[in-house]
Amino acid sequence: MAKKGATRLPKRKGEFTYRGKLMEELKSMSIEEFAEIVNARPRRSLKRGLSDDEKKVLDKLRSDGVVRTHLREMIILPEMVDRKISVYSGREFVSVTIQPEMLGHRLGEFASTRKMVRHGSAGVGATKSSKFVPLK
Repeated sequence: MAKKGATRLPKRKGEFTYRGKLMEELKSMSIEEFAEIVNARPRRSLKRGLSDDEKKVLDKLRSDGVVRTHLREMIILPEMVDRKISVYSGREFVSVTIQPEMLGHRLGEFASTRKMVRHGSAGVGATKSSKFVPLK
């Protein structure tokens, strides 16, 4: 049984399919063919064509293994699967390994821009009311 709060994806049974297509079929598709089977918003973006920066990232990804990018709005394509991409979160580059379940989403969805807030206990000199809090 998985621990509470685990960030791992659930194991899939059998081979991965996206809209009835196997991974091999998806990787052999062109971007226009892939645009026909994704949801409406990524389809609209892909039909307008990739920007010059997005084309550069794809070329680097085809030749190298690891790519660093600021393009958080880039849509994840089948040829990116099982590759490592470092996405800028506004402060640092977050390493993201592209999984098949991420197809059609944007890179920025997997590199959070906000840090989780963890509140500590009141300390000496924090506020007037905290002087009545017993310190350990």
